[in-house]
Amino acid sequence: MQIYKIFRGSEWAEFESSRETLGAPIDTNDGFIHFSTAPQAGETAAKYFAGVDGLMLIAFEADAMGDALKWEPSRGGDLFPHLYRTLSLSEVLWAKPLPFENGAHVFPKEMT
Repeated sequence: MQIYKIFRGSEWAEFESSRETLGAPIDTNDGFIHFSTAPQAGETAAKYFAGVDGLMLIAFEADAMGDALKWEPSRGGDLFPHLYRTLSLSEVLWAKPLPFENGAHVFPKEMT
């Protein structure tokens, strides 16, 4: 199953440069890296990145993350994937721009 992480452009550039990350500031504050499933990603973008352009949507394989990936309740009791370790650039399946057009983020067709 693919899961997704939204990064601001500068966060993605830093991840590419350093080849690993503990995530965005919200992730380091919470002590884990926040991910979303495909059905959750739109609400995540709207809630945390409203009106923000220049984002990147990064896909990962949940099953490859091992026991460090926990499914925990969040918004409305829905289970969200949270990673309790450093994320490596080698784990990226693909990265796509997440443009903001006509008042909403436009997700790529590759999302499953």
